[in-house]
Amino acid sequence: MEGAGAQEELFVSCPVCLRELPASCINSHLDRCLQQQSEAGGSEVPEDAERSGIDGSSSSSPKDAGMGASCRKKIRLSNSPERSSGEERAGMGRPDSAPLFSLFHKARSSGTPRGASAAAAAPSPSPSRAQTGEKQPDGEDHRGSGARGSELGLESLARKLEGKPLADKLRPSVLEDYVGQDQALGERTLLRSLLEVHEIPSFILWGPPGCGKTTLAHIIANSSKKNGTRFVTLSATSAKTNDVREVIAQAQNEKRLCKRKTILFIDEIHRFNKSQQDTFLPHVECGTVTLIGATTENPSFQVNSALLSRCRVIVLEKLSVEAMEAILMRALKSLGIQILSQGEQPAGSVNGSDSKDSECCVCIERKAVNTLAYLCDGDARTGLNGLQMAVQARLTKLQQQQSSPHGCSVNEMVITEDHVKEGLQRSHILYDRAGEEHYNCISALHKSMRGSDENASLYWLARMLEGGEDPLYVARRLVRFASEDIGLADPLALTQAVAAYQGCHFIGMPECEVKLV
Repeated sequence: MEGAGAQEELFVSCPVCLRELPASCINSHLDRCLQQQSEAGGSEVPEDAERSGIDGSSSSSPKDAGMGASCRKKIRLSNSPERSSGEERAGMGRPDSAPLFSLFHKARSSGTPRGASAAAAAPSPSPSRAQTGEKQPDGEDHRGSGARGSELGLESLARKLEGKPLADKLRPSVLEDYVGQDQALGERTLLRSLLEVHEIPSFILWGPPGCGKTTLAHIIANSSKKNGTRFVTLSATSAKTNDVREVIAQAQNEKRLCKRKTILFIDEIHRFNKSQQDTFLPHVECGTVTLIGATTENPSFQVNSALLSRCRVIVLEKLSVEAMEAILMRALKSLGIQILSQGEQPAGSVNGSDSKDSECCVCIERKAVNTLAYLCDGDARTGLNGLQMAVQARLTKLQQQQSSPHGCSVNEMVITEDHVKEGLQRSHILYDRAGEEHYNCISALHKSMRGSDENASLYWLARMLEGGEDPLYVARRLVRFASEDIGLADPLALTQAVAAYQGCHFIGMPECEVKLV
């Protein structure tokens, strides 16, 4: 009855010596195995550790002493085959397979027999061409290493250009990296001082596309998250009134329960109609949300006057050529593209580089950077996207010709001014016949003629006609200029202006351009 009522003993396998022992003595046995193995400095487990483990197992379970081997039911947790004690004592203490727990497996020293046998079994390396005296092909090592380096450079550059547009990847996150807009965000300006102390008022950013409105909001968002302020971004092109009300309700709960501020950024806020804009009025008034709007249209015409009285309008001008060059230079530096001065040549072709570690892929002329800065007309997004398009075009051509036995020539590695112009196709001119630029351009034309600046007058006239302006509108402004600004100083000026208007009316575009000039 005693043997029948005894509980079944659980047997486990030691991860060091692979002996199967009762679970009640496995801990003490494992400690002795590890201690003796560390003292011996080898991987073999001594026999006394095995015997002590067996003795400990028999002494620690007296209730199983009267049970025969035939009555003992072993529960195995490991499927590893048993090894006889004689086989282990013969020097085969571990099976050929890897141990169950690599945590307890120590690295063998180089002087052990197993290490020597492993070294003997390892195949000897084949002799190199330099050792055997075999002559290498002329320039093979240089071309091979140069090709491998160029492949790595091309792949690295391709990974940098894939995914998001370059303008979004290089968007700065701190105010120190913001380029341009010195009149609004320069040193000691009011807005910069408020942003540095994290006191964000409600304001509306007004400026042309690509001048940095969304980037400034992105910088404010990063600064707000670090200071525990909630920042929510919505676009008036896709958001509805219910979305705005949901954000305002969450802002009320955050302010009441957590004393946490909420900043709401509305991109293209002029796309909201007057009734939708009235939704912000009471909440901006009481400070539930801090409203930041961005628009390319004149807020005086497109934004509710009641909302304008609660927000400050910050005007952002288009970026200067110097600011555009700084942005493009930073983009080229992040891409690892070499900038070539006038008359400078790149290091060599892709597959024929003299340097073994050469990873030169694509270079760009300094003149091409200057041309791109002028053609984008202060739009940083257009400039960065045009640069990305030109680099991707050169990169694709290099990848296609990389397997060519002749390699790529030096001229194929360089982005020239023609490549930049080809990518843009035309000069990026900001002009809208019904918007703010319409009146800005006609005012500039009128003042240029009043100042007797013929070059500036021709520039603004060509810019308006290139932007799609009606030539009859320009001709009417010339009639007004001839009658008011010239007057009796030249009585024939009015006659010529009226004749130009009639000629434009009869001929039409595009032949009537010569009549206005």
